[in-house]
Amino acid sequence: MNHNRPGTDPLTVTVLVFPGVRLLDVTGPIEVFASANEFGGRYRVQVASEDGAAVITSAGTRIGADLRVDEIREPYDVLVVPGGPEWETLIKDDALLDVVRRLHGMARCTASVCTGAFLLAAAGLLRGRRAVTHWRQSRQLAVRFPSVRVQPDAIFVRDGPMMTSAGVSAGIDLSLALVEEHFGAEVARAVAKDMVVFMQRPGGQSQFSVRTHTPHSRQEVLRRVLDEVAANPGANHTLPAMSRRAGISVRHMSRLFDEEVGTTPARYVEQVRLEAAQVLLETGHDSLPVVARRTGFGSAESLRRAFVRHLGVTPGAFRTSFRTTGTGTNADRNAGAATATATSIAIPIANTEQDRQA
Repeated sequence: MNHNRPGTDPLTVTVLVFPGVRLLDVTGPIEVFASANEFGGRYRVQVASEDGAAVITSAGTRIGADLRVDEIREPYDVLVVPGGPEWETLIKDDALLDVVRRLHGMARCTASVCTGAFLLAAAGLLRGRRAVTHWRQSRQLAVRFPSVRVQPDAIFVRDGPMMTSAGVSAGIDLSLALVEEHFGAEVARAVAKDMVVFMQRPGGQSQFSVRTHTPHSRQEVLRRVLDEVAANPGANHTLPAMSRRAGISVRHMSRLFDEEVGTTPARYVEQVRLEAAQVLLETGHDSLPVVARRTGFGSAESLRRAFVRHLGVTPGAFRTSFRTTGTGTNADRNAGAATATATSIAIPIANTEQDRQA
């Protein structure tokens, strides 16, 4: 749907704010839409609070409001619902949930940032829909709102008129997708380059959260195996080797992984090795072959295949994009920021031959 037609009015974006809102959840999308206006977009952004007063964010910074919620009476284009660290308290605020429902009823598209998805879910707006939130809270969203089809590894998800995005800065990714939908890929690409961000971020949330999703096992023998893998991912962790060290059969080991971890031994080992490789790439200067050997992949090619399969990005691109200090040239960064079109990003974990032999 492209709104970029001669003679049309600006698209109205309403950003809801409330006490304790996360600052970047608000300012990230606003900056994207404001920047889009410099490159051919036409947005009118308004910040609304329940009573029209300024609010104090979770960072302690005051954000002013342009109007009260009840002053919005006409249909508009996009509602942005940010989140906050105290989401467990926010979802019990009936007045705030009523505000979310009211504003949603007038919006053509409702979009949440980070834990803002909890507000949408608590307001009953995500029933039966696919959604995402910050990876730390993905399990909570699924448990508290079982009717929501949580996509834990997506950067953002669109399901009908509803859009949800992952942690904090993913609100920028979501907003770029809306700019592309409204005014085309060229405008969105110009905004991404201007803000020095990826138009399509490589990889999903799994690059930040592989180990945190491993359930706590009730079986001591399995806990020892999991600890061994995490402590030394480069060691021999084939299914027969792990079973032999644990003193149980291969079949028993496979069953424990299935029941307690929810995956196969080989897939678990590969995920741990993948996480270990990410850490080395982010913090060290070892070559790719050395990283592959240290983390148990054996070769740079095996490491590359695992990164592409699970994260959708090569090890080299991961190192360039996600290290804490940048080493590339401006041209490199601009080229990376301008390569792909904005879309929902979700990384499936496919069945592979390695599921049968580590």
